Amino acid sequence: MRIGELAAVVGVTTRAVRHYHQLGLLPEPERLGNGYRDYTLRHAVVLARVRRLTELGLGLAEVRDVLADDAGKDLVEVLTELDEDLARQEAAIGERRARLRGLLESGDELSGEGPVSPELAALFREVGRVDGSAMAAKDRELLALIETSAPPEERRRMMELIGGAVGAAGGAERAVGLYRLLDSLAGVEPDDPRVEEAARELAACVPAELVAQGTTDMDEGGSFLRAFYADFAPGQAEAIRRALRIAAEGGP
Repeated sequence: MRIGELAAVVGVTTRAVRHYHQLGLLPEPERLGNGYRDYTLRHAVVLARVRRLTELGLGLAEVRDVLADDAGKDLVEVLTELDEDLARQEAAIGERRARLRGLLESGDELSGEGPVSPELAALFREVGRVDGSAMAAKDRELLALIETSAPPEERRRMMELIGGAVGAAGGAERAVGLYRLLDSLAGVEPDDPRVEEAARELAACVPAELVAQGTTDMDEGGSFLRAFYADFAPGQAEAIRRALRIAAEGGP
């Protein structure tokens, strides 16, 4: 048989046949006097087995192990490993589908910055939407960013601290007031007296555990912190910077 005939019999492409030759999965046939490969029934049998194994989900390296005469893995061993891997994937898919169902049923985790975790969605519901507040929208985005990027333990601790502050008596109202206060600084300069007043109000609401004790310069922290401050108007950035410094020093 010619290569095209072999590929047609087994139901693969000639490109696949050549690839299997390169990987050593399919032995090279003898060549005729005119230089063409002459495939036998044995080649078709081996190629068909390669196809069956790949259709089960085996990678080509695993197929090579199965086809090896010695030092290769037993087919039962390979298929057992594949079954275990598929079971793990099935469990992961089940968890993702449950998460998707929860998102679709809740609805409130899908707006704006969503999807977010149920814990963060609950925090957002506690505060509520603050119409017209650019600072409130920015805070939601930042919390979603932190939740995505922070290590699990740090993320859990942060959610507990912020949730506790917001969930305390009057906590949600204080948060809305702070958003409005910071919104009012959008057009002021860093040396405006209102910046210091806003910084002290903000520092009074920041859980002490969220700020590293002994921090004296909140500008020193690498490119992320610089990008963080650059995302705010100058007066807002200065108020946040001062608030974090006050909180780190144990004030006000």
